Amino acid sequence: MASGKARFDDIYGQADPRAYFTRLGPLEYEIPHHAQPVFRRVAAERAALDDGLPGVPAVLDLCCSYGINAALLNHDVTLAELYGRYASPAVRDMSTAELAAWDKQFYAERRRPDALPVYGLDVSVSAVGYAREVGLLDAAFSDDLEQSPPGPELARALPGVGLVTLTGGGSYVTERTFARLLDGARRPVWVSAFVLRTVSYEPVIGALSDRGLRTTADTSRTYPQRRFTDERERRYATEAVRALGRDPAGLEEGGRFHSLYYESRPGASSRPGREGV
Repeated sequence: MASGKARFDDIYGQADPRAYFTRLGPLEYEIPHHAQPVFRRVAAERAALDDGLPGVPAVLDLCCSYGINAALLNHDVTLAELYGRYASPAVRDMSTAELAAWDKQFYAERRRPDALPVYGLDVSVSAVGYAREVGLLDAAFSDDLEQSPPGPELARALPGVGLVTLTGGGSYVTERTFARLLDGARRPVWVSAFVLRTVSYEPVIGALSDRGLRTTADTSRTYPQRRFTDERERRYATEAVRALGRDPAGLEEGGRFHSLYYESRPGASSRPGREGV
């Protein structure tokens, strides 16, 4: 456990997403469910902005793992259905190749007519490779932007990106990653991010501001992410939240990580229920 927060590195290095869902299911990992309607709304708004321009702006899902957000964005499926699918006895004895073939058909049959191109970025080669193979991602990259600039393939893809999305990766990526993504962009880029309350998003907000984006924070609510693995993790989270000047009462003290939602747009203005930051 790094800094008191459990890590799940082993489930992201598997050849397919079964371990991801069977490990996170009992912890009620739910942030992609909360992000689904938000990302659909924001992605549609961002796509409309380029109406009349060549091509459709792509969504780049940061820390995308097995393409869960892409599945929920572009397909008529819920997170609960995915948990049930990958934990079912039907998939237990399948090979990865068999599961991939089953998944490819499953997602193709549920593809929404308003589906948008989605790129995935995650340091797990196996996770993004699986998501690409079954059709969830239009392009997949494993560049570690915390350590180095985008490689040639990602650099060629970034000019087509119009929206960057994030759920759950705010503990692992910093302003370096966001700066390198935006520095390679050519279209106006929006950022839609769910970030744990245990983490300060201020450095990222600063990097985005330096590149012409104004960030607004949704102050009307928090979004539960998952249950804590144990008492040590609960203590870590409540202490981290207090250190940032936030109150864990009824939230982290209740046994779950909670996230805040941040939206960044070029010259964006505050909306009801939000405050500019």
